[in-house]
Amino acid sequence: MSATQSFWSVPPRIGEPAYWVCMSCLSEVFYLKVPMPDCPTCQGVSTYEAFTLEAIRDWGAADLIAKAGIAQQEASREPAPAASVKFAG
Repeated sequence: MSATQSFWSVPPRIGEPAYWVCMSCLSEVFYLKVPMPDCPTCQGVSTYEAFTLEAIRDWGAADLIAKAGIAQQEASREPAPAASVKFAG
């Protein structure tokens, strides 16, 4: 029986990084979400910090950089959450 991973969504904010890296193991990265209850690799809890893709490319290992690209691709295939839109008028 396979277990499914659950995630907390992290709404995008203008000007803030969208990638969340586990600072405990530095081998997991997620795009606009973090796993609950813990990191799937090291089981670290509340160990995520936000980074831009450019920052991850500057200091990340090749596998972390690859995971960041995959994370964004997967997020683009998921349906967007419903959002309320306010129109001026």
